[in-house]
Amino acid sequence: MDIALLGGTGDIGEGLALRWAYDTSHTVIIGSRDAERAENKAEEYVTELDSRGVESSVAGYENGEAAARADVVVCAVPAYHLTDTIEAVAADLDAGDVLVSPAVGMKRDEDGMHYNKPGTGSVTALAADAAPDDVSVVGAFHNLAADRLANLDAELDVDTLVVGDDEDAVDTVSELADEVEGLRAVSAGGIANAAEVEAVTPLVINIAMNNEGMHDVGVKFH
Repeated sequence: MDIALLGGTGDIGEGLALRWAYDTSHTVIIGSRDAERAENKAEEYVTELDSRGVESSVAGYENGEAAARADVVVCAVPAYHLTDTIEAVAADLDAGDVLVSPAVGMKRDEDGMHYNKPGTGSVTALAADAAPDDVSVVGAFHNLAADRLANLDAELDVDTLVVGDDEDAVDTVSELADEVEGLRAVSAGGIANAAEVEAVTPLVINIAMNNEGMHDVGVKFH
């Protein structure tokens, strides 16, 4: 499978790119608004994987070309760039593609991080509104600690909650998550439930900020 990470030069994009390239045989495509930056980052990831004796298929392109080459497109950009990014690549998405949003709207004050719920109900719903009608949208990978994800020496042992209205698309994303060693996908229902899932992220960040030794804290359900 071909997986594109738009914003694949950022923190969560880097972590997902490295983990999929390390643990699976999928082709990983790094996207950026700047093609040269995407190419340079892809080369960095390949160098890291080569140093570990892993042969990988990682390439970098401008976001539109990255999206056009993929079956699953992860829009790994901040919530305030999400709609613009999806609209910019909409013509490059094919019918049947799956678009994944890990974005969370948050705001910070002196007490910590708080969920910033958009008018549509959730950031995943924003993505669904912006995506073409024939592209399924799934919310996933919201609550992962980016540093831990990108550290291939770190054991994950965490869950990611997955929401979506297209059962086949949810299954596809869940399978991709489960292929990463130490990561387990847990269904949380449809996009109507996305706000509850996204709101876990500021909670996790607040725990990390207020407890020594828990910088890379994650979520596990039993």
